[in-house]
Order: sequence, then C-alpha cells, then structure tokens
Amino acid sequence: MKKLIVVTGPTASGKTDLAVRLALEHDTEIISADSRQIFKGIPIVTAVPDESQRAGVTHHLMEMLPLEAYYSAAKFEEDALRIAHDIWHRRDVAIVCGGSMMYVDALTNGIDELPTVPDGIRQPLMEKWTENGDDWLRDRLKALDKEYYSVVDLANMKRVFHAVEICMASGTTYSSLRTGKRKKRDFEIEKIVIDLPREQLFDRINRRVLSMVERGLEDEARKVYPLRHLNSLNTVGLKEMFAFFDGEMDFDTAIARIQKNTRVYAKKQMTWLKKQCGQSS
Repeated sequence: MKKLIVVTGPTASGKTDLAVRLALEHDTEIISADSRQIFKGIPIVTAVPDESQRAGVTHHLMEMLPLEAYYSAAKFEEDALRIAHDIWHRRDVAIVCGGSMMYVDALTNGIDELPTVPDGIRQPLMEKWTENGDDWLRDRLKALDKEYYSVVDLANMKRVFHAVEICMASGTTYSSLRTGKRKKRDFEIEKIVIDLPREQLFDRINRRVLSMVERGLEDEARKVYPLRHLNSLNTVGLKEMFAFFDGEMDFDTAIARIQKNTRVYAKKQMTWLKKQCGQSS
C-alpha cells in the first residue's frame, strides 16, 4: 500500500526541515499544506522554503496562485490527492508538510461534498463584503444559518464567507450539509506532529519574525499594500505592517505585535493538534 507521510505542527516548529529530510530519505516529493504559501508574491511573510530547502526536492502547491484567486480546503483536498497519486506512480511514499489544519484534516479525513459556488454568487458576495465590512458578513451568516453562526470562529472571516456562499449556492443551511463523516482512504497515513516545549517554540517564533524583517518584510508588504482588501493578505505579518503603513502604530510596535499574534496562532494550532491526537488515539 502507498504511504502518505504528513508532517505538521505549529508555525516555526521546523516542519519544512523535517519534511525535506524525509523527502530526501525516501527520494520523493513534498506537497505543501499551507493556505498562504500557495499564493505568489508573499514568500517572506509565509516562510516559503528557501533555495537550499528546495534544492533536490520537488515542492507542489506552492507559489502557484495570484493573490486575488480563491482557494479552499475542498480544492486543496482535490489537488493534493491528484498530486499524491501522481507521485505514487513513481514512488511508494509522498510527503505532505504544513500547519494549515483545515487542509491537513481535509486530506487525511476528507471533507463534506458541498455544491460548487458559481462566480455569479461568489464575486458579488465578495464585493459586498469588501464594501460593507466583516460585521455585515457575520450578520448575513446569522440570518442564513444561526446554528453554524453559533459555533464558527467569527474572527475567521474566510470560514464565515465560505459558509455564507454555500448557503446561497445550495439554498439550505451550511450546517445541514456538514456530515462530519470520515472518508476511507486507499493509502496508509503516517502523521508526524512536531511538539516543542512552549518556551522553545515561542523563542523560535520571535527569532523568525526578526529574520523576516532582515530579509525584507517591509518591502514585501508595501508591494502588496494596494491589494490589502484581498483575503489572501488577511494574515499575521501583513495585517500589522498595513496598520504601521496606515499610521496606527510605529514600526517597533508592529514587529512586536507580529510576534505576539504569531504566538497566539501557534497556541491555537497546538490546541487543535492535541484535540486531533486525542480523537485518533
């Protein structure tokens, strides 16, 4: 049976280095499970693997989409499975590396079959969201699906948007379409979760942010600043730099805020991973 090795863990925990070592050991390729690395133009803030990490190892689903493109966990499941099966024609093992938990879950457990959302629904909804703001979109979800509104992370606007567009496309509630059933996979899954002591992880995060600054984070953020309304740029590292550009905070405060918000995100990842490991044990 073919094998999928999934390397996951919180941000800055060393996933890429481990995945590269495993790929070299198995003479195989890596599929990125990072919801931001898939976009072009923001390699520093998304910590895209550098040239040394990519040398000799083919990486998939990385820096392939324009910033305005729409992408989802369902599309990732489809793309990653297709690429994995292509790799398995040549190798016995494929590697997946990333900390986007919805992506990892979609690939390993499957995702509910949901209706395809036509551009005639998605685009106008995106425009109204941009015009009216996050609270407007949350109110739309509350009106369309109170049940999902009560459980969704209302700060995760990508998830809120997805639920609203599914409600509109299906004519029913998003809640009624969520089965929570796992799909059977025809391959072996080995999941490796990197779990560092919190102090060590937070130190790595703080140092990574400073390295991002040295490698040109500010210039990268300024290049995409005119597109700051795009969902692909709604991410830690850019939001704080945009606030600095808008005069809402000084540079040092912005960097400290990036470090803090990255640590908060890492804690959420660790909580999710512990819950998943508990369910699978």
